[in-house]
Amino acid sequence: MTAFNIVRMRVKPGFEEEFRKVGSAQRRDHLEGLRSAHLVKTGERTYHFIGEWDSMEQLVAARPLMIKNLDASRPFLEDLGEEKGVTDAVSGEEVVELFRRLPG
Repeated sequence: MTAFNIVRMRVKPGFEEEFRKVGSAQRRDHLEGLRSAHLVKTGERTYHFIGEWDSMEQLVAARPLMIKNLDASRPFLEDLGEEKGVTDAVSGEEVVELFRRLPG
């Protein structure tokens, strides 16, 4: 069953360009089961990473590698407070696909 992970991050002032460069340069092909990965700017210095996975098991198995990838971005991220650290991450299995536009 398809699974998703969503990670909220806030970039320190003046570091957005560096943050995006580091994120774009990271390899994701070694994350087995990762179908797609998106970095979305959702506000002033606020970004969400959205990953689509073949299964929740593959997402869970990839967490150590995802954390390793995140380590390269940590110097550019601001603490979110509330004992969250620099990320606010959630994940879960898809309940229903509401819409998908097919090519053509």
